[in-house]
Amino acid sequence: MTDESMADLIEKVRQAKRAVEDAGRPEAVEKQHAQDKLTARERVDYLCEDFDEIGQLAAPAPTTPETADWEREDAPADGVIAGVGDVDGRPVAVAATDFTVKGGSIGHTGGAKMRRVMELALERGFPLILLHDGGGHRIQEGLDARPTAQGDGGIFRTQTKLSGWVPIVSAMMGPGFAAPTNFSAMADFVPMVDGSTLGVAGPSLVKAALGVDLSKEELGGVDVQTAETGMADRAFPDDEACLDGIREFLSYLPRNARREPPAVDAAPPSEATRTDLEDVMPADPKKGYDIGAIIEGVTDEDSFFELKPDFARNIVTGFARIDGNPVGVIANNPRAMAGTIDADASIASARFASLCDAFDLPILTLEDVPGILPGPDSETDGVARAAGKLPYELNRATVPILNVVLRRGYGFGHVAMGGGESVQNVLTAVWPTAEVAAMGIEGAVDVVHGREIEAAEDPEAKRAELVEFYKDRTDAIRAVEGVGMDAVIEPADTYGWIRRALDRYDEPREEDWPPKKHSINPW
Repeated sequence: MTDESMADLIEKVRQAKRAVEDAGRPEAVEKQHAQDKLTARERVDYLCEDFDEIGQLAAPAPTTPETADWEREDAPADGVIAGVGDVDGRPVAVAATDFTVKGGSIGHTGGAKMRRVMELALERGFPLILLHDGGGHRIQEGLDARPTAQGDGGIFRTQTKLSGWVPIVSAMMGPGFAAPTNFSAMADFVPMVDGSTLGVAGPSLVKAALGVDLSKEELGGVDVQTAETGMADRAFPDDEACLDGIREFLSYLPRNARREPPAVDAAPPSEATRTDLEDVMPADPKKGYDIGAIIEGVTDEDSFFELKPDFARNIVTGFARIDGNPVGVIANNPRAMAGTIDADASIASARFASLCDAFDLPILTLEDVPGILPGPDSETDGVARAAGKLPYELNRATVPILNVVLRRGYGFGHVAMGGGESVQNVLTAVWPTAEVAAMGIEGAVDVVHGREIEAAEDPEAKRAELVEFYKDRTDAIRAVEGVGMDAVIEPADTYGWIRRALDRYDEPREEDWPPKKHSINPW
């Protein structure tokens, strides 16, 4: 029989909780703030409303002699803050590693907490948000074959099941080598805070294994992972901006694949913005233009949220809204490699198309493509196979797809962007500036009429004459004569055409596939 009252028992629990919260650990909090970082709890509180923490009083699970005497006070909450909260009124499952606890490493107990919130996300259809600030699995608890032989305890099996069922965010907010990178490989959105890292192994392990001495920034810094590898989707200057970015990303996507994408009030582009498109797009095909201004003129005002803005800059991918409803936009960028498609652009755009289809977002392709990038370097990068990835994803998608040829629609680039009958589009249109052909006119003239040009009295004049001749064979009017394209539309009318098509063709497309388990993604 205990002499403790209910009030005593409640106070005992409160004291235990205070000891592991930020208020009970001022020195650890101060060290984190000194690095211009929020604590794990502050990050969760900033992102979520009404957060209900799971396993707050969890203790480490000693599995080796090195950890035999570890107590709760040695690893508060075992270094993982986990639970369920709300973001903009919708439930999300969250796990955040705590850098102030053993460098943010994930122990067996912390891993069990992560599995718990992943299972809740799987069972209840909650988006999963992982906030990383640490060095992966806790090595001290892993130097024993018996528990280690269990692998990851099923975390990655669960994440595989979550993929395409709920949106997955994996944010790098500090050191992120090893396990955080593995989680990010299957995530839908990977933001990085300036100064954070991402990679399969850190500098010390790379030096020990390969004898290569590199800094953490050289191995997996923000510039490397956003611009060179494309592993990360966006860079943000600080924690708050990153968390705001996560909130904005989620605002375009449904809670899960069975729910409708969230709609907001329509904000059509102004009449001036739409009319200005005629000035944005030059009549001269050799002049560049701002693809961002084109996107602004055909989607709701201030609605474009770009993904991977620093990677594969020849392709632009991101979310926007039309009549208040989310859509995915894939556009060639004439200011980078003239919009030519290379391996990186193919991979980035195909993955984005797959994301949109998984969560029922229509896809709008804005096409101005001179073709697939040729040459030995491009072939070495695997462009021959990679170029098939985007048309593969567009053709397996069931969401409405709309294609607008702004200017060039050449060769397999036209096919890759879903032009004409390459995809079962609900709208396939051309602007008056469009040119549709097997390849660029000038190059085609050189190939087909090379000898004739060389034999002419004035080769340059003869070449110019032939180029002008073929221009009439490849223009916008010619493109719709055979009904391979639906219509020639004026730039200012494009938003209206798109909006009406999305209103009318809102039923999912049911393809009559052969009796097979699934198609095989082209690498």
